[in-house]
Amino acid sequence: MSKPTLLVTDFAGTTLRDDGTVLSAYRRVLSARDIPFTEADLAARRGASKRAVFEDFAARVEPDPEACHELATHALADFEAALRQEYEQGDLHEIEGAQHTLRVLREAGIPVALSSGFDRRLVEAMLARLGWQTLFDTVVGADDVPLGRPAPFLIYRAMMDLEVVDVAGVAVVGDTTLDLRSAANARAGWAIGVLSGAHDLDTLGAEAHTHLLPSVAELPVLFGLYD
Repeated sequence: MSKPTLLVTDFAGTTLRDDGTVLSAYRRVLSARDIPFTEADLAARRGASKRAVFEDFAARVEPDPEACHELATHALADFEAALRQEYEQGDLHEIEGAQHTLRVLREAGIPVALSSGFDRRLVEAMLARLGWQTLFDTVVGADDVPLGRPAPFLIYRAMMDLEVVDVAGVAVVGDTTLDLRSAANARAGWAIGVLSGAHDLDTLGAEAHTHLLPSVAELPVLFGLYD
């Protein structure tokens, strides 16, 4: 198999282990703000821009656009504060083999971009905790693009940053249905689902994809970098 000219990987659930921190923060904030939700609502939005998620939920209780935006902004701030506290004080763990895998890809000449539904400030704080500040060729947060997943703009922004022209040579990897949908919307050459995070085999398998893998640790084998 030929190598991609760029790999765009998701963060939480794909390279960073998610032990329920994100879902717990959603539940606490939405409940505290008296915004109704179901577990199915949260599951369907895994991988989405967190700002867009809160705008969507806030519209359920605030039909006025200005009031809705204000509620969503406050809820997002609460959410990010909860995550920041957890990620600054709690333990952060990579998906087993993720850091090694990303270094192998880069050493093989494949640029690696990190994309996330978190805003850039939080992403950078988390990368600093992990010691991953130099692990990626570019980092794209939710606030760097006009729309988050399933829109393809996180992928396109990474391509722009690294001057990659042909999207057919881009590999996108993530643990959610929205990761795969964004890859499809971008017309990426590889749409790779991993089973290390939010969604299981049946859920990811129902989406358009090129490959489903246990985790990012399998990427070097997929790309023929070693047996």
